[in-house]
Amino acid sequence: MATSMRGLTQFIADIRGARVRELEEKRINKEMANIRKRFKDGNLDGYQKKKYVAKVIFTYILGYKVDVGHMEAVNLISSSKYSEKQIGYLAVTLLMHENSDFLRLVVNSIRKDLNDNNEIHNCLALHAIANVGSQEMAEALAEDVHRLLISPTSENFVRKKAALTLLRLYRKHPDVILAQEWALRIVSIMDDPDLGVVLCVTSLILALAQDHPDAFAICYQKAVDRLNRLVVEHEYAATYSYYKVPIPWLQVKLLRLLQYYPPSDDPTLQVMLQEVLQTVMNNCNEPSRNVQHNNAQHAVLFEAINLAIHIDTNSPLVNTAAVLLARFISSKETNVRYLGLDTMAHLAARTDNLEAIKKHQGTIILSLRDKDISVRRRALDLLYSMCDLDNSELIVGELLRYLKVADYGLREEMVLKIAILTEKYASTYKWYVDTILELLSAAGDHVGEEVWYRVVQIVTNTEDLQAYAAKVVFEYLKSPSSHESLVKVGGYILGEYGHLIANEPGYSPIEQFQVLHAKSQFCMAPTRALLLSTYIKWVNVFPEIKPQLVNVFERYRHVLDVDLQQRACEFFALAQRPEEDELLQNVCEEIPPFPPRESALLNRLNKKHGDSEDKRWTPSGNGALERQPSKMLRKPTLVDTNGTGSNSNGDISQDIASSLAGLDLTSSPIATQSPSSLSDPSATLVAKGIPRLTAGPNVDRWFDKLLYAAEGVLYEDVQIQIGVKSRYQGPVGQVAVYIGNKMSAPLTSFTTSLHAEEGEALSASFVKIAPNALAPRTQIQQIVAVECKKVFRKPPILVVSFLAGAHQAIAVRLPIVITKFLEGVKLSGPDFFERWKLIGGPPRESQSIFPITLDATGHIDLAKQRQVVSGHGFQILEGIDPNTSNIVGAGIVHTAVDGKVGCLLRLEPNREAKLSRITIRSTSEDVASEAQKLVQKPLATESSGPSEKRTA
Repeated sequence: MATSMRGLTQFIADIRGARVRELEEKRINKEMANIRKRFKDGNLDGYQKKKYVAKVIFTYILGYKVDVGHMEAVNLISSSKYSEKQIGYLAVTLLMHENSDFLRLVVNSIRKDLNDNNEIHNCLALHAIANVGSQEMAEALAEDVHRLLISPTSENFVRKKAALTLLRLYRKHPDVILAQEWALRIVSIMDDPDLGVVLCVTSLILALAQDHPDAFAICYQKAVDRLNRLVVEHEYAATYSYYKVPIPWLQVKLLRLLQYYPPSDDPTLQVMLQEVLQTVMNNCNEPSRNVQHNNAQHAVLFEAINLAIHIDTNSPLVNTAAVLLARFISSKETNVRYLGLDTMAHLAARTDNLEAIKKHQGTIILSLRDKDISVRRRALDLLYSMCDLDNSELIVGELLRYLKVADYGLREEMVLKIAILTEKYASTYKWYVDTILELLSAAGDHVGEEVWYRVVQIVTNTEDLQAYAAKVVFEYLKSPSSHESLVKVGGYILGEYGHLIANEPGYSPIEQFQVLHAKSQFCMAPTRALLLSTYIKWVNVFPEIKPQLVNVFERYRHVLDVDLQQRACEFFALAQRPEEDELLQNVCEEIPPFPPRESALLNRLNKKHGDSEDKRWTPSGNGALERQPSKMLRKPTLVDTNGTGSNSNGDISQDIASSLAGLDLTSSPIATQSPSSLSDPSATLVAKGIPRLTAGPNVDRWFDKLLYAAEGVLYEDVQIQIGVKSRYQGPVGQVAVYIGNKMSAPLTSFTTSLHAEEGEALSASFVKIAPNALAPRTQIQQIVAVECKKVFRKPPILVVSFLAGAHQAIAVRLPIVITKFLEGVKLSGPDFFERWKLIGGPPRESQSIFPITLDATGHIDLAKQRQVVSGHGFQILEGIDPNTSNIVGAGIVHTAVDGKVGCLLRLEPNREAKLSRITIRSTSEDVASEAQKLVQKPLATESSGPSEKRTA
């Protein structure tokens, strides 16, 4: 630039050579006048525009106001030369704010550069969008930026900049980013072979997943897979190793991303994640002498510990983490101590077992006196979080001692936390009152209104506490100096409960009045108003000091403060009334207990912490209050007041022989019933972030056939083929899913996932995660482990997503239904009849009449019917029914939780009427209904119309 623009070089040299500011301003004014003249005359070529705009930029950087060059900068952006375009973009980002009218003129030029095949132009445009990022620009260009990010032809460094530009736009204008629509496509980039691209995209997903967790749920599996490849399999390029730690920035982001979601129920992901976390912790057992290596390892370790706490606080990993944290809180490095205390506070807030942390209680208390205030804050948080019934007196006492010498910035938060812990874990009333009054006495101006409000509520609602509180507060008021908050508490408690101690030596009414009134001259008007209310209460209960009290009212009738004057006048009038006066009695009646309410102290503390932008967990320390409070505080007077089908045998009178006899179906009324369990649940799935079920006549036909077949094709198109092969034993089974790539190009960002809507009844998970790429003309096998816990109706959904030019997702139902867990049993005729009679009719019977299709010879297709019945697991019983066309079957459904469920079937086809009746009786109503629908579906005529009768 210096050699090509000598005028700019000379201008900079002149500015630097100016000895005083006046000479500098004179040179700048002269140059600006010349630039204005040149721009006004026009006819400047690209080089001259570039030179003069560069001078304007340099002047602006020096801190001078500039009012020229904006239009020329806009024109430079349209130039085809890189040097001119660069100066134009630099001027736009420096000279124009996001609400500038000139920005409207550059939007089309920026869009043109985004769509340009020149990646340098792409980057200049992305820089401008990220730096300016106006609402109008974001709305116009967000989709173009997204297109650059997902384009397979974009260079890696362009995609990195595109991801960070989208992140910048989302933070400024979240409504502009179509997070729900773009979710799957953005998440697929986490499988990119370039770790730099993965790092930038993970940063974007971190922000998006916090606000749209369901849409980005698939990122959980990809994050675990990537962590496993980095930490366990060491699958990364040497250029991404930072002091022998594989790309620690990406590890930290992935570990943090996993904390935005509840722990996975998938055992495969659980095992992989446990191995990753264990490896990370093992790597940190031996500290290195290299500071950079330690920093990188510790960054990953602390995030791994947070994730281990998030997953399960009782796991062995968390015990290992507690040992490591104990070493860190004693470290000589301030940063390490800070992170150790912060992470230990998170552990203390989440765990129920504090023994591992209590071992280091002395070290934590010593951290309160650390030279660094941030470490002292974390020590305070940790002590607050680790407090329970056993150590509450020790911790609160230590905090009270430290309060007197603590930084002013810490005192208000300390007061709140001491007050909360004292209330929550008070072992005796005496300790609670002593501690809270010592706090009021020591904290001074740092006691908020909420603290003494809460004291008043608890004393009022705890009858056993009132007399003792009155005595103790009186003793505190006798000290030479008492803070105004203590005077307020004293005024309230003595006014309400001073009569309880008035007959004891040293607590007479006149002594109470003298001690309290002596403090009033140092108090503000609101406190004096409260004391006047105390005095009117005493008028009613201490008639012996009535003259002194009336004298006080008389004097306050003439003060300038309106509120005090009005109170004094009203109380003076009340005091003149006779002692037996009913009005005086009612006004001075003791205040009743307060209604149930949440503690204002907790609300105040939560507001002080503020809303955390990071949505992984609640702010440190809040969890401590979920532990078991003291028995005293669980009494209704203190804490509760203040805040927190049977199966029946059916009618069996029907004769069994007649129930098994042939049936004339021609006269039966008929109606329609569609199988609910096999209906399309797409709407529900889409709402949960699962792709809509892939539709097609062959898809339903393949699925229906696999309901009674052990293997076959589940889905096929020009790109991919999915087949299944299954076997079941008892309540468990294995389904092998074969996925083949039929194309000559690989399928990248390949992901498989399972979604079971009835997770409490059916568990289905992959034995291992699928590879993230499927080579051309190859096939992979994915084993699904299945367990039937209870009776279920909805089969699990298999989602296969991949990149093949564009991002595609195929969602199909897996043929896993309740009859897959049905095991046939052999029964003799008498045994079958006995069980049939015991089960009885509805509701344990499900019966339906449906139309059937005859074979080419006009006969009933008995082979097909027997194949369907036996395919659903029933043992066909020969010789039970006298009619050879009828089919009788029996079986047992195995479930892990509900045990075994008996099931009997009778299928009665009628050739003349082209109808069939199916009757299923089971010891479970749900099994009878579901099995009837499943067996009937492949047997019924497809175009049956309204031709079915069913009872259940």
